[in-house]
Amino acid sequence: MQMKAKTDSVARLSSKADYTIFSYGGKSIRFAAPYSLRRYLRVTKWHDGYMEVEADYGAGAEEDYIDLRPVLRNLMIDPKRFLKSVKKVEVSYA
Repeated sequence: MQMKAKTDSVARLSSKADYTIFSYGGKSIRFAAPYSLRRYLRVTKWHDGYMEVEADYGAGAEEDYIDLRPVLRNLMIDPKRFLKSVKKVEVSYA
């Protein structure tokens, strides 16, 4: 039996224009996305700030990687504290 992650432990990943957007806990962090990114398709792996994702760069699904820890440190956000409750990341475009 597979358990669903609590809503408050699920972060969202999306993109807009030239930015990747990671949203969690009422905060959205935007950082530069690869220039050819059309959209993220799904998160295949999440581990304490490190994600493996499927992304569309114009030629179908391709594997890519995002490490949020250096991004958070550059913003003077403690990665351990900010990410400790995140159990799952979902791609979400509103």
